[in-house]
Parts: sequence; structure tokens; C-alpha cells
Amino acid sequence: MNNYSMQTADRLTHLKIVVMSLVAGIVVVGVGIAARPSLPDMSTQLESRAPVLKAGKPVIRTSAETTTIR
Repeated sequence: MNNYSMQTADRLTHLKIVVMSLVAGIVVVGVGIAARPSLPDMSTQLESRAPVLKAGKPVIRTSAETTTIR
């Protein structure tokens, strides 16, 4: 048995590869689900009730300081 190549591997070797791929996929999904953020705490709810800042009049600023690189 020559199981070093995917073309010459026997059926059991292919089955092992498929099973390991499925296990690795399940682990990745499990870690992704476990890593999701927890429920928001009260500090985020308090921040959403903060006073609203309104924008003032628009300001136009210009600058004649240009840099020339040669």
C-alpha cells in the first residue's frame, strides 16, 4: 500500500481524510460560535441615552501650504 499520494491512497485513507476534515470543520464552527460577543451590558444602554450634540455652522478652511517634491 502506497498511501503517500492522493491518487494511490486506498479507500480507508480517503475515509480518514474526509473524517478529519469534518472534525476540523466542526471545531472551527464551534470556536466561532463560542467567540461571539456576549449580551450587551448596562454601559452600552447608558451610552445610548447620552445627550445629543448638534452641529454648528459649517466652517471652510483653506491652506496655501503646498509641498513640492522633486
